[in-house]
Formats: sequence, C-alpha cells, structure tokens
Amino acid sequence: MTVRSMLKNWAAHYFSDEEAVILLLVLLLGFAIVIWLGGMLAPFFTALILAFMLQGLINMLVRRHVPEWLAMVLVYLGFVGALLAMAFLLLPLLWEQLVNLVQEAPRMLSSGQAWLDGLQTQYPNLISPDQLQVWISAAGRELSQFGQRVLTISLSSLGNIIGIIVYLVLVPILVFFLLKDRRQLTQFAVNLLPEKRGLMSRVWQEMDDQIANYIRGKAIEIIIVGGAAYVMFSAFALPYAALLAVIVGFSVLIPFIGAAVATLPVAAVAGFHFGMTEQFLYVLLAYGVLQALDGNVLVPVLFSEAVNLHPVSIILAVLFFGGIWGVWGVFFAIPLATLIKAMVFAWPRGLKHQQVVADKNVIDSK
Repeated sequence: MTVRSMLKNWAAHYFSDEEAVILLLVLLLGFAIVIWLGGMLAPFFTALILAFMLQGLINMLVRRHVPEWLAMVLVYLGFVGALLAMAFLLLPLLWEQLVNLVQEAPRMLSSGQAWLDGLQTQYPNLISPDQLQVWISAAGRELSQFGQRVLTISLSSLGNIIGIIVYLVLVPILVFFLLKDRRQLTQFAVNLLPEKRGLMSRVWQEMDDQIANYIRGKAIEIIIVGGAAYVMFSAFALPYAALLAVIVGFSVLIPFIGAAVATLPVAAVAGFHFGMTEQFLYVLLAYGVLQALDGNVLVPVLFSEAVNLHPVSIILAVLFFGGIWGVWGVFFAIPLATLIKAMVFAWPRGLKHQQVVADKNVIDSK
C-alpha cells in the first residue's frame, strides 16, 4: 500500500462525514480568532467567561423560586461590588506588600547566605564552598531580575491605568448585556452555525456540564483556598499574608505543580521571619494540612462531575495551552483537554460509525 493510498484511506475514515469537517473548521476558526485577536477582544472574552460563571448563580436562585430578573439584578450587583472591592481594596494592598517584599529581599538573601554558611560549616563534606558560592550567585541574579521586572512594571503603570479603567468600565457593561440578553445572543450565535449540526450538539451536550462544573468549581476553590491561607498566615502573624494567600489561591490553577511552587515563597518568608524554629515548622505543617484538605476534601466536593483525564494528559494540556495563552491557557487547559477528548470519542469514523450513530438515534427516538 502506497503512502498516497494510506492517506486517502485515513481521510475517508475520519473525514467522510460532512459534519466532522464543519466542526473541525469551526474549531480552527475559533482558535484562530482567540490567538490572533485575543489581545484586542480580551475584554469581551473576560466578560463572556464571567457571565458564564454568574449564570450558574442566577440559575441556582431561579430554582429557589426567585424571579429571573431579580436573580440577575442581585447577582450582577454582587459582582460589581466584588469587582470594586478588588480594584480599590485588594489590589492596592497586594501592590504595597509586593513593593515591601522587594525592598526587604536583600536582607532575606543575606539571612539565607548566613544560614548556608552555617550549614556549610557544620557539614563541610556535604556542601563545598564552590557550590555555596554558585547558589548565592544564582539567587542574587534571580533577585536582581525580579526587582528589575517590578521596577519596569511600576514605571509603566501610568500607561496601564488606561487599560485598567477600560476593563473596570467595559467588562461590567458587557457582563450586564450578556446576562440580560442571553437568549437573544445565544440564538444569534446558533443561527450562524450550519443547520446540520448533530455532531456539534453531541459534543456540546457532553461538554456543557463538565465545563460549567470545572470553571465555577475552580473559581470557588481559588476563593476558599486563598481565604483559608490568609486566615492561617494572619493567625501566625506572617508578613505579606495577603500576597502569599493570593499566590496559594491561584496555585490551584496548575494541577500537581502549583502547590509545590507556592511552597517556595511561603517557606522563604516564614524562614526569614521565624528562623529555623518551631514556629517555622508549624507554618509549614499548617500549609501542608491546607493542601491536603484541598486535594482530598474540597476538590472531590466541588468537582463531583470532574473530568476523567489521565495526569499525563492534564500536565501536557497545561504546558501546551499555558504556552499559547499564558494564565488563561492554564485556567482553561483541563476544559480544552476535555473538549478534545469529547471530540475524539464523538468523532465519526467511516460508514460503520455513521450506521451505529443512526441506530442509536432510532433507539433513542423510540
């Protein structure tokens, strides 16, 4: 069998269905729009995601016999209040703590160097002076680069003020109209699709509940884990509690890796503030308990309909989509991986698969 015939048979096996070709073209067009116009349409995409999350709260209130218009007003007012609180209370606090941390970083580096010197004196065979110098030089370079990045951000902050104002004004307006005119906008988007869209419907039905469960569950997980971390760090009187809590909260976005990465700044700040004392060990122990509760209690409760993906698939999705779209890619890595999985299982494969789908539809209709 020649290569040409093999490719022809492969194309006939996977692309003999017209709906499959249309679905592939629609997905490619959607990815192209996000990649090439993502920066320009970022406020719209942000508002679309927020509206999708808030719609779940509206549906919950409607199921409790609250009128839909009143549920929308209550949820929207709560969203605007949370947005204003974050913009005028949380962000200034985080920025102040970040600046203080950068200013105190040289003292932390000196303290770490003194600790390493003592460790090298106690265990000269384990750590050589050359290794110690390499570690200190690497830490100094990383600290210098981090300080330069923070300084660059602060110098360019005047130009970013306009962008922040645009988000604070435009995103709430878009969210309001996306919630208010949800049915009309959904019908308009559906009318743009081809009339023959059975495959799209099957993939969407399989994905709808899972995507909604993941996005809303992940947002709730960030708030709960970040809030619990802030209470814990404040109880230990740990400096930069709000900044560390935000880092810990957003670390849940990256499965298997985020918790380990967030441990580094927590351990560094606790070690500098408490030294190698029992208090330092108590902080790490409490942080470990928090991560254990998150992984073994909170995640199973929030993601009762969690997607069934292999850990290797999740890590590959995080690396791939995070490399393309940054933070948003990391956030949507698992839903996108689930979409690909749903397409693989629903994708028609030659005439035999079409006959199986037709038989299933006949049985369902009966």
